[in-house]
Amino acid sequence: MTPDTLRNKSVEELAVLLGTDVREPQLKKLHDLGLPSKKSEAYRYFDIETLLCREYALLDYIPKAIQESDHVEIVDGTVVSAPKGMRIFYEACKHVEMEHFDPLYYLGHLLSPHVITIEIDGDAHVEIVHRFTRSNALINYRISLENQSNRHAIVYERFEDDAVRDTLVLYGYDMRIAPNSTLRVLKTQTLHPENYAMVASHNVHVEREANALLKSFDFGGGLGLQMLRIVLEDHAHVEAGHLLYLNSESRRGTVSQIIHKGEHATSSQEAKNILDGHSRGIFDALIRVDHSAKYSKAHQNSKAVLLDESAYMAAKPQLEIYIDELEASHGSTTGQLDKKQLFYLQSRGISVTEARKMLVIAFANTLIEKVKDSRQQERIKEEFEKAFYTVHKKDAS
Repeated sequence: MTPDTLRNKSVEELAVLLGTDVREPQLKKLHDLGLPSKKSEAYRYFDIETLLCREYALLDYIPKAIQESDHVEIVDGTVVSAPKGMRIFYEACKHVEMEHFDPLYYLGHLLSPHVITIEIDGDAHVEIVHRFTRSNALINYRISLENQSNRHAIVYERFEDDAVRDTLVLYGYDMRIAPNSTLRVLKTQTLHPENYAMVASHNVHVEREANALLKSFDFGGGLGLQMLRIVLEDHAHVEAGHLLYLNSESRRGTVSQIIHKGEHATSSQEAKNILDGHSRGIFDALIRVDHSAKYSKAHQNSKAVLLDESAYMAAKPQLEIYIDELEASHGSTTGQLDKKQLFYLQSRGISVTEARKMLVIAFANTLIEKVKDSRQQERIKEEFEKAFYTVHKKDAS
């Protein structure tokens, strides 16, 4: 399949190509939005056309017997293992968000014969490992994730691949955070240019008096984009943090919409971006406060450090406000490492590579240290160092 063959087709033609009912509402939404291109607002800084023009093999998503393990493992879009007693199963999608801004969100739903439903019991800690083994493939799957009211759960998410080549992964969550609960989602991912590219399109609904803490730590090269739509009900709160360390000629980042729908909703979004080589970081983020969201608090900030003159940061924080009774702020800064600090460290016998790494880690630590689990903190730092030294090993020697 070449996804680009879906471009500029009628609803009827799309239904035939995708093998679905012409009356499917998400089909019409995909048609109305159109397949993304470099002219699409959400994809203007990302090489989406390069990915969509390639030929991919389509996979058969046949459910397998789920083996017992200490974590959830999803291989090429199919669940292969999970902790004993965990409620995880396949079903038709109960709800598709019809106001999402990303056309690939709808394409993902249309391509998925079923969704993976994960129901989190109590105050659980759940680790989800995504593993990809198929080269030259379009790997597509959707996950429906729900927690319980009055509970506080944590999801750790990481990605592995078996040296796959030229694969495109389209996946994402439809996440409902139950009233009076807290859900923390921590994602760590290192990409390599020669392996797979990813567009992760998520929809998050934060119910009344619920808390969502969403942290993403993205390292390395390649092409990867995180698309987030978050809706906040009365007294709901979201804290979103995004840390990028990019090298090579990567194009990666976050495009998001946080929508304050209920009164007294609060949001805090922070992006820290460290760009090396010829990379391009993306932070295209909108916070919208609707007429119904009186007494909201909304804060947004992006900071970027460029380690190479060829690196580029596309930062676009935005506020869209329809009421007067609120507290809101946003900002963006881009710069380089402090030369005086570098000189001071080198004067103490520290190599230029180690000095740069120390300053970069200090810059990133405001996000890393918000991860309360020390084991996960160490894992994040190890992933960062591995990506950093891939670029700077010549200097280190």
